[in-house]
Amino acid sequence: MPVTALLAGATLCASLTGCAANGVHTHARLPTGRVAVAAAAANAVTVSPLPGTPDASTRTQISLLGPKGTTVISVHVVGSKSGLHEGRIEPYSTGAGASFLPIHRFLPGETVGAYAKVKVSGREEDVGTSFEVARAAVAPTVGFPHRPGNPREVLHFASAPSITPSAVKVITPAQHGAAEGDFLLAPYQGTGSPGPMIVDRSGRLIWFHPLPRGWSASNLQAIGWQGKPALVWWQGRILKLGFGQGEDVICDSSYRQIARIRAGNGYFADLHEIRITPEGTAWIDAFDPIHMNLSKFHGVASGVLTDSVVQEIDVRTGLVMWEWHALGHIPLSSSRNPNPHSSYPWDYAHVNSVDPGTNGDVLLSARNTWTLYDVDLHSGGFRWQLGDGAHSSLKLGRGVRFYWQHDAEWQPGGLISLFDNGSTPPKEKRSSGLLLRPEYGAHRVTLVKRLVNPSRTLLAASQGNVQRLAGGDWLLGYGELPDFTELDSAGHVLFDARLGRNVQDFRTYQAPWHATPAQPPAFTIAGGALHVSWNGATDVASWRLLEGESASSLTTVATAASTGFETTLRLPQTLRATSYVEVQAVNAAGEVIGASPPKRG
Repeated sequence: MPVTALLAGATLCASLTGCAANGVHTHARLPTGRVAVAAAAANAVTVSPLPGTPDASTRTQISLLGPKGTTVISVHVVGSKSGLHEGRIEPYSTGAGASFLPIHRFLPGETVGAYAKVKVSGREEDVGTSFEVARAAVAPTVGFPHRPGNPREVLHFASAPSITPSAVKVITPAQHGAAEGDFLLAPYQGTGSPGPMIVDRSGRLIWFHPLPRGWSASNLQAIGWQGKPALVWWQGRILKLGFGQGEDVICDSSYRQIARIRAGNGYFADLHEIRITPEGTAWIDAFDPIHMNLSKFHGVASGVLTDSVVQEIDVRTGLVMWEWHALGHIPLSSSRNPNPHSSYPWDYAHVNSVDPGTNGDVLLSARNTWTLYDVDLHSGGFRWQLGDGAHSSLKLGRGVRFYWQHDAEWQPGGLISLFDNGSTPPKEKRSSGLLLRPEYGAHRVTLVKRLVNPSRTLLAASQGNVQRLAGGDWLLGYGELPDFTELDSAGHVLFDARLGRNVQDFRTYQAPWHATPAQPPAFTIAGGALHVSWNGATDVASWRLLEGESASSLTTVATAASTGFETTLRLPQTLRATSYVEVQAVNAAGEVIGASPPKRG
C-alpha cells in the first residue's frame, strides 16, 4: 500500500528546505547545489538525483544508495509546486539501500526537496537532496539516413533465410601469438540485417540475432551472469541526433533471454554503454533533450539542450540506484560542438563511455568536450579532469592529446585506455588507441602506448573502442568504419578484418564463446541436397542425416563434416518423399548434442 513516509523530527527539513509545520513547502529556503553537496558529503548514503541537479525527470524516483546493509526507514518528499508526495519504498536486491517511488509525477520547473532517515551499520542518519525538474523536450525520432552497401557482401543461407548479416572479410589471417577467442560484433547500416553477431577467427558466422525493421544493436559482449557465461547487448532505434532509444538484453549460453535492462526515471537506455557488475547491477547512459535558454551560449532563448545522464540500475528490480547529469557538472562553455543557433537540440557533452572504478568513482568520456572525467560517486563532482582545455586537472604529456574520443576504460595499474577518433572535423590523420598513465602527484598524464594499424590509414569519424586482450595484445574497433584490428604489444598486426561497405559497428569485442542453442537445428531440402544449420552452436564437428518409414525407425543414411554455419549433405538416391528425416549435430567426441524434430522429406 502506498504510504507517505514522513521524516521523524523536523531539524533536517527545517534546515535544508524550510518546510512549514503544516507540510507546505516554501521555495525561498531551498539550498544551492553547493550547500546541498556539502550536506550530503557528511553522510554515508548517496541520494539521487544528486544535490543541485538542474534537470531531473518529472518521473524520477529518489534513490538512496549506501553500503551493503543500508536500510531506508522513512522518506519525505516535497515539490515547490506539487506539494507533498506519497509513494512507496522498494529495497535494492543488493541490500545497499532503496528507492522511494512517488505515486504522482513532479511538475516541470519546480524545485524538489527529498529527505530520509536511513540506518547504516546500526546507526540512524538523516540524508537529503534538493534538485530542479526539467522542462522536457521531445526528441525528433528521425533516424540516420541509410547508407547502402554491397549486396554481394551479405550472407545468405538456404536453411536460415531470415539470417542475412554482413559478411566479414579477413584481410590479415590470425598470426602466431594471436589471442584465442571469437569476435563479437553488432553491424548496422550498409546492406544486410542489423543485429548482434559472433564470428570466428576465420570470419565465419557463428551466431546472428536479426532485429525488427528500424532497430539496431550495439555493444555485444560476453559476460558472467550469476556465475554462468552470458551475452549482453543494446538494441533499439538510433536517432539522427546521435543517440539511441532502446534497452539492454542479457541472454544465456543457449541464447535464451534472462534479463532485460531499461533506463529508469522515464528515460530510454542509450546505445553507448552497458556494463554489468558482479553485484548484479548495470551501468548505462541515456540522452535527455530539455528546453533551455541558450542565448548566453550563442544559441536561441527557446533552445533545446541534450543532456547526458548516467545511471546504475539494479537489474533484478529495475530500480535506479544512482544517477548523474552532465548539466549539473560540465559547463556549457566546455563544449567543442557548435551550438546550432536554432531549436535543434544541442548535444553539448555527449557522454559515450562509463567505467566504474574501485575507489568510489566512475570514469566518464565526453566526446564533445574532448575530456575524460573521474566522478566521485558520492558528491557527483570531479576528482580530476583530463583533456585539451583550460579545465584539465592534469597536464598533458607529449602525444597525449585526443579529439572526439570514445571508450575510456580503467586498465591494470591505474592506466587508462581510450579510442582517439581524431576526426569530425579531422584533427589527426588516423584514429588510434591510447594507453595513458595518470600521475596525480605530479599533476600530469603521460603516453604509455599509441596503437594504430600500420598497414592502413583508418580515420573513424565516430564510434570505436580499444580492448585489452590476454597476453598483452590489443583489439581496435573502428566504429563508423567497418574495420577491426588485433595488435600485439609491439604494435604488429596479428589479425585484420572488415565488414561490408558502409557497415558500422559501434564497438568490437573478442572473447572465447561456447554455446548450445535452445532451439533445434534447422534444415531444408532443395536441388537433391540437404542444407542444415544451427544458429549459435559452437561445438558441431559433423552432421548425420537419418531416414526411416516412421519417426521411431530412423537410421543414418549420410554424414558430413561441418563446414561452418551451414553444411550441405548429398541426399541418397534411395530417399523417398514419404520418408521421415532427421538431422543430428555431433561433437568432436562423437556425441549427439542436438537434433531436429523428425519430419517428412
